[in-house]
Amino acid sequence: MAKRLVPDTARAMSQENVRIVREAFDALLGGNQEETAQLVDPEVEFHGTVGGLQEGQIAHGQSQIDETFETEDLEAWEGRRLEAEDFIDAGDVVVVLLHEYRRGRGSGVELETKTAVVVAVSGGKVIRIQGYMDRGAALKAVGLSE
Repeated sequence: MAKRLVPDTARAMSQENVRIVREAFDALLGGNQEETAQLVDPEVEFHGTVGGLQEGQIAHGQSQIDETFETEDLEAWEGRRLEAEDFIDAGDVVVVLLHEYRRGRGSGVELETKTAVVVAVSGGKVIRIQGYMDRGAALKAVGLSE
């Protein structure tokens, strides 16, 4: 009986992580700063997207993350929209499969791509976000496959 208790407890915790990430994602995209502050650690780290222009860069805290996206958006994109397609429980982390839509500033070129982020949660808050241009690479990074 004790063996079963550990996996059930771990499973409940990882499902809680999925809930936290889902709510944080909704709050961030919805511009709800108060709810975001409750779900995202003040020292959250955003690691530049693997395979993207900002690979290797790290933004610390929500204000630096916002600056990173605002700068990128202002320079290159007239419009940008993210949609979460799935939240995958991967134990200590959650993989969020994204569908991104962008429209180029000046050119009007529309870009549509499927990406992912791996989100780590600790103490009930998002502490680390790692973007991936390739969903398969994100899944592989956490020991899963497509």
